[in-house]
Amino acid sequence: MKTLTCTTPGTFEYSETEKPELKKDHAIIKIKRIGICGTDLHAFEGTQPFFNYPRVLGHELSGELVEADGASGFNIGEAVTFIPYFNCGECIACRMNKPNCCVKMQVCGVHVDGGMREYLQVPSRTLLHGEGLSYDELALVEPLAIGAHGVRRADVQPGEFVLVIGAGPIGLGTMEFARIAGGNVIAFDINDDRLAFCKEKLGVAHVINALSPDVLQQLSDITNGDMPTVVIDATGNQKAINNAINYMAHGARFVLIGLQKGDLIFNHPEFHKRESTLMSSRNANIEDFEHVIKSMKAGLVKPTTYITHQVTFEEVKSEFESWLDPKNGVIKAMVSMPD
Repeated sequence: MKTLTCTTPGTFEYSETEKPELKKDHAIIKIKRIGICGTDLHAFEGTQPFFNYPRVLGHELSGELVEADGASGFNIGEAVTFIPYFNCGECIACRMNKPNCCVKMQVCGVHVDGGMREYLQVPSRTLLHGEGLSYDELALVEPLAIGAHGVRRADVQPGEFVLVIGAGPIGLGTMEFARIAGGNVIAFDINDDRLAFCKEKLGVAHVINALSPDVLQQLSDITNGDMPTVVIDATGNQKAINNAINYMAHGARFVLIGLQKGDLIFNHPEFHKRESTLMSSRNANIEDFEHVIKSMKAGLVKPTTYITHQVTFEEVKSEFESWLDPKNGVIKAMVSMPD
C-alpha cells in the first residue's frame, strides 16, 4: 500500500509498505479522507511536543470498514471513523473513566503511526458508525470533539460569555459547541480574515482582534462590565495563554485546549483574587464524539464549511508546506485517498 512518512521535520517521503494483517479485536479501515490538523503541521515544523520521527501522520480520518474482529454491530463495507486515542484501560486515568488522558496514551499519528496510508488497523473498540454522514464530515468529527470536550470541561452554562482565543479549526469547533451549550461566544484572534469567517460563517456575534489597543475595554463593553466567565485557549501560543488571565471575570474558569512547550506564567495576585479555576483539556472521550455526530446529524454544525483546501494523496508532499503560511488562508485542508 502507498504510505507517506514524515521522516524528519520538513521532509515527507512516499513509500510502498505492507498492508496490515488483521489482529484479534482489531479492524482494518480503507482510508478515504485525511483531515490535516495543527498537530500534523507542528510535527512537520518540528515544534510538536510528545513527538518522534520518522512518523506516519494523520489522525483525522474516515474510511470504509474492510475487515474486523470483535466489532459487534459493525458491517463490512460501512463508512466509519474512530477514536484515535489508544488507551491502556488499566492506569489510574482509565480507571477514573478518563481514557483521554491515559498514562500510557498512544495517539494515532503522534505516538504511533497514523493514517497517511491506504489501510490502517485500529482497535475495534475505537470504531464509530458513520451514521449516514459523508467521508468529509466523518474526518472532521475528531477535531470537533476536541472543542466539544473543552466546552464540557468548562461546563458552559446558557447565557454565559465564553471567550475563545484562537480561530483556527480547533477554536472554531470550540465556538460551535460553546454556542450549542447556550454560551454567548466572543471570538479572539489576530487574523481579521479568521474573525470575518467566525462572524459570517459561524454567526459569532462578537469578534475582537487581539492586537487592538483597547481589548479589555471591548471585552468589558460586550459583557456589561463583567468580563467573560469562561475563557478557552485554542492557540497553543505561550503569550496568548499567559495574557489570558487578564480577560477573566472574577470566579471564571480558564480551559487550556491549546498546547505549547513552555511554562505557564501568571501574576499570582491577579489569578488568586479572581478565585480562578484553571483546567487543561486533553483529547476527547466517546461522549464528546457522540455529541459531535449527533450535532452534525441535527444540522447544528456544518463542518464542511471549514474545508478551504482539497488535495489528492499524491499532492500532499508538494502542497503541505504551503499550508503553514497564513497568507494561504487555510482553515482545514482535506486529503482524498485513491479508490
